[in-house]
Amino acid sequence: MLIGDVARRSGVSARMLRHYESLGLVRPTGRTGAGYREYSGEDIRRIFHVESLRSLGLSLRDVGRALDDPGFAPTELVDDLIRQTRDRIAAETDLLTRLRRIGAASPAGWEDVLQIVALLQALGSKSAGARQRAALSAVEEDPVPVEALVEAVLSESDPHVAGALRWALAQAGEDGPALLAEGLGSPEAEVRKRAVQSLAEIPNGTATALLKDALTHPDIVVRGYAALALGARGVTDAVPTLLDMVDEERNDADAADALSTLARDPAVADQIATGLVDRLSRSAMGSPARRRLTQALADIPGNTTTRALAELSHDEDRAVALTATYILTLRSARQ
Repeated sequence: MLIGDVARRSGVSARMLRHYESLGLVRPTGRTGAGYREYSGEDIRRIFHVESLRSLGLSLRDVGRALDDPGFAPTELVDDLIRQTRDRIAAETDLLTRLRRIGAASPAGWEDVLQIVALLQALGSKSAGARQRAALSAVEEDPVPVEALVEAVLSESDPHVAGALRWALAQAGEDGPALLAEGLGSPEAEVRKRAVQSLAEIPNGTATALLKDALTHPDIVVRGYAALALGARGVTDAVPTLLDMVDEERNDADAADALSTLARDPAVADQIATGLVDRLSRSAMGSPARRRLTQALADIPGNTTTRALAELSHDEDRAVALTATYILTLRSARQ
């Protein structure tokens, strides 16, 4: 078969077939009387073998070794190709992500594109100062796609930079909460914590709804941050979690403050007081927990609290009794 016929049937150009011949990969075994290359069936099979190996990413040099060296072992080369392919996919994925973010920012011209690229690079800088400046300018000067801000805040370990990023996200619109909610499902505890902390600083209804959902999250830290944020927003769904936090000494001072904020509503105040009293009545509860719960009653108004403190002022635990008596004295002075 002549080279033109081989090229048409194999899909390999005549020029490439000549290149294979020059490298010694595929040499036609015959010549016509006029001196034209003539390929045998075995030659054509070898062409297909060359193309198959090239499709795996092998160089022509490695293709020749694979076909001609009986001692050539594919394992090491295949492992290396796998590594190279993974690296290439990661690089292409990073590029795709960057292009999507640039597109999401709707740049008006190439000057805008360059500014966005510069900000994205600054968000990934090794310098905490550069990252913080980028976070601040993301809102004040050049908008950065929300997705980029979310990725940055979920990976940020510097507290000052994280604060700037959370502030930027709070100004960035409606897409941030949903993207942050994905971080709540991360297998890394630190990422989950950063996600709920960021949600806590976004004051819209979507963030509030996601924080309410987080009250049942399996991560106790996530539940705690969600409850504190919701307490500050006046959401009574947080009361049971806040009571648990006081009971279990988990950010108990902040939890008590959140309960006092919620207790401005008389109906909620009675609910909180009842919850605290119920926990105080547990026989297995230790003295430190009972003192914390008694102290938490201090800023809860209403008759339920007053009656509970009066009883606690005669408690067998002297520290609890003294605490209750002191709180009653302060309440009387304020009346």
